[in-house]
Amino acid sequence: MPDPLRALLATRPVLIADGAMGTSLFAEGLETGGSPELWNLERPGRVRAVHASFVAAGSDLILTNSFGGNRYRLLLHGNQDRVAELNRAAARIARAVADAAGRRVLVAGSMGPTGELFAPIGALDPAAGAAAFAAQAEALAAGGCDLLWIETVSGAEELAAAVAGAATTGLPIVATMTFDTHGRTMMGLTPEAALGLRDALPARPVAFGANCGIGPAQLVESVLGLMRAAAPGDLIVAKGNCGVPHYREGRIHYDGTPEVMAAYACMARDAGARVIGGCCGTTAAHVRAMADALATRPPGPAPDRAAIEAALGPLPAPPGAAPVRPRRRRA
Repeated sequence: MPDPLRALLATRPVLIADGAMGTSLFAEGLETGGSPELWNLERPGRVRAVHASFVAAGSDLILTNSFGGNRYRLLLHGNQDRVAELNRAAARIARAVADAAGRRVLVAGSMGPTGELFAPIGALDPAAGAAAFAAQAEALAAGGCDLLWIETVSGAEELAAAVAGAATTGLPIVATMTFDTHGRTMMGLTPEAALGLRDALPARPVAFGANCGIGPAQLVESVLGLMRAAAPGDLIVAKGNCGVPHYREGRIHYDGTPEVMAAYACMARDAGARVIGGCCGTTAAHVRAMADALATRPPGPAPDRAAIEAALGPLPAPPGAAPVRPRRRRA
């Protein structure tokens, strides 16, 4: 299949992805614990409005409202038999918004994790996981996606299953993993080790990157790790959370301002990312600030740890670092 991501990147140095669909739908009235995917059928106008807000803010690429659209995640809401209709609807809504944009906007079919542990650690057989991902991917392709976007994966086994399922469609694939505590995934993979998995996957993703995590500072550090393992021409993706989450008044709020996310976007670009967006907490206002900053601030050198912390806040201590002990006052 042609690679629309690389084709669009040939016209500009960086592509701007969108922000957080879930955060935006909560603002539209989605109840905590509700299924965002059901809104593709029950509240399609509100899903469409979220996509349109990101496109108006400058996004070159929007992700479908299908993050939890595999059968295992839909089972939590009793909708495991509605994979095809919910994912087709998600893709069609995003496709209509992209086609009405008046410029080229790519539609990426979002495929999040199953929420299950894969064998040999857990009970989910990789073949069953791959079949679930394939059912989701085929519906997203039928709805008109340009590419498939696997995100928030932590383990090698689930990544392989997701790629195998997505590959049944023949569409280009982007894969992003989540690096959090001490710069590793929940299953212990560093960015360098994660990127090294590509050659053993059933299909080679056209781009690889990091999403979610514990804030923009850590996400930029993950991009630097990915770049250390990247080969010339590799496309790296950065899609970090909007600051750090805080629980307040019954909801999770992220403390990242548009100014912080603008600084993050420029640092991610300088670190080597070619596709840059936001994850949890990122609204259209944040995306607009990111797009404006990327368009007006000249590129700089790759940031080091001190520069990241100065602009975006503290980073977790690297693995093996000696604990910082408070000084004692002399009597």
